[in-house]
Amino acid sequence: MTPPRRSRIGVAGVGALGYHHARILAGLDGVALSGIHDVRPERAGDVARDLGTTAWASLEALLDASDALVVAVPTCAHEDVALAALGREMPVLVEKPLAPTLAAADRILAAAERGGTFVQTGHVERFNAAVLAALPFLQRPLFIESHRLAPFSPRSTDVAVVLDLMIHDVDLVMGLVGAPVVELAATGIPVLTSSVDIANARLTFAGGAVANLTASRVSRQRVRKLRVFQPSGYLSLDLAEGTGEYLRLRCDLADLQARAAAGPGAADLSEVVEQLLLRGDGVEPLRRELEDFRNAVRGHSKPAVTGDDGRAALAVALAIQERIAAHVADTRPA
Repeated sequence: MTPPRRSRIGVAGVGALGYHHARILAGLDGVALSGIHDVRPERAGDVARDLGTTAWASLEALLDASDALVVAVPTCAHEDVALAALGREMPVLVEKPLAPTLAAADRILAAAERGGTFVQTGHVERFNAAVLAALPFLQRPLFIESHRLAPFSPRSTDVAVVLDLMIHDVDLVMGLVGAPVVELAATGIPVLTSSVDIANARLTFAGGAVANLTASRVSRQRVRKLRVFQPSGYLSLDLAEGTGEYLRLRCDLADLQARAAAGPGAADLSEVVEQLLLRGDGVEPLRRELEDFRNAVRGHSKPAVTGDDGRAALAVALAIQERIAAHVADTRPA
């Protein structure tokens, strides 16, 4: 019996992140890396030599050789590159943010619908080992707090920190809560660039859940922490390490009150609260994301993070940016 043909997946844009897409695809089961394209021929040539693949001189040539495409070009070029692939009825994985504007995102999604194909959005934190390990314990989150802090890098400064970093956590908390955002407040300031470099947003969801998000790209340390508070306990996740812990009550409220009434020494904390350590399997989150894309390309499943998910996160992120701009205007001296 002839084995099924491997899916030919190409990568457009091989900067810092696109390189890793290509690296993983080159060794992924069921996939043949069909090549790469970058507007910088020298960079494309270096990556092609390093990975043993083809650097195509044009996007059209890469598309001719491919069944699906990863779009890892700068955000401002997402629409043009994605539309070129979708016009050939080709599935695409578009790195976050899906597009610079909602209008551009809508055009990408409309092209996918016309072509009878799909868009996956590259929100890689959905595949973080800590998040995956925490999902079985998730029960009606009421308050979520995230901190995503990074040292300054010239990469991705074509967008503000909200679309560069915070959008990861916008997508995460929307997925964890599973309800629409009904209210938001936000503030932020530029520090080293002309765009906002530090931002904080408070999101209120239908049903009453609240999320407080902080993002900075001018921090001295790299921090990626997520904490989830729910009636059954507290989840603390270190997204950088892919680990976490779940502290949950061992007894119900009536039992807890009875123990308290019994006086000091009736029970120590370990009798009331159980600590569960959360550990993933050590698989690289980007690899998980690309496996998910491969499975969708091959018709085995639908993508875990759809184009609609990417648009929803983008809509909230853009609303946060608008609120930051309005807040700055509101607080200027008269």
